[in-house]
Amino acid sequence: MYRMSRENYALITGGSSGIGLAFARELAADGWNLVLVSRDKNLESMAEKLKVEFDVNVETLRADLSIKVDLERVEKRLIDETKPVEILINSAGFVLHESLVNGNLERQMAAFAVMAEAILILSQAAAQTLKKRGAGRIINIASTSAWLYNGNYSALKRWVVVYTSSLALELRGTGVTATAVCPGETKTDFHANGGRNRPNIPEWLWCQPEQIARTGLRAAEKGRAVYVPTIKWRLFTWACQHFRGLARLTSHKTVTKRIKETEQKNDRN
Repeated sequence: MYRMSRENYALITGGSSGIGLAFARELAADGWNLVLVSRDKNLESMAEKLKVEFDVNVETLRADLSIKVDLERVEKRLIDETKPVEILINSAGFVLHESLVNGNLERQMAAFAVMAEAILILSQAAAQTLKKRGAGRIINIASTSAWLYNGNYSALKRWVVVYTSSLALELRGTGVTATAVCPGETKTDFHANGGRNRPNIPEWLWCQPEQIARTGLRAAEKGRAVYVPTIKWRLFTWACQHFRGLARLTSHKTVTKRIKETEQKNDRN
């Protein structure tokens, strides 16, 4: 695994659960010190577990990335040269199934702040800092949903793919890489945390977060700008790219079902 110094850190947003935690565990197992950024109540306890299990330093930053002052604190830690961060992983996010017609605008704007604005600000800060050192990794978690039309969630994830690809081009030859990791459906608490059931898809389609983290880090080391873990989901994105009608049909069925579930839940509340 690439490393300039064992004294340096990897900063992971959404690092206390799900795919972010899987990245944290993978890096800690290789001796990396960590900065975990999350608003989860289990942040400190998870950090302590990682410290004990892997014998690394683990800092915590409790932050809601949709709040400007919290985001500024994370950015400040990211560019701190006294304890340099060499790897940035933007993994924070949440379920977004809002209707584009009648959906909750406040929740959609919060999603833009966390899954686009925060990635833009933190990636740029990391790129500037790492470029001066001549080495580093930026990993932004996107989704195979980027090739579908599932409302603003798909739009945001597509933005992550295009933005990260553009950043990778600009950083070419600097020693710094930018990679958009695009998982398919992954067995985490992502849906449950958003008050939703996991999608009803065949068992063989599910990915494990450890697999996403391990192969995502490998893709970043190789300088891949866009990486879709597992052959099955790479075939899925290929089909969506080449058969747009299929992508639209799949999206329509999914969106219609999820909006109906959301409206029913709101009615009950």
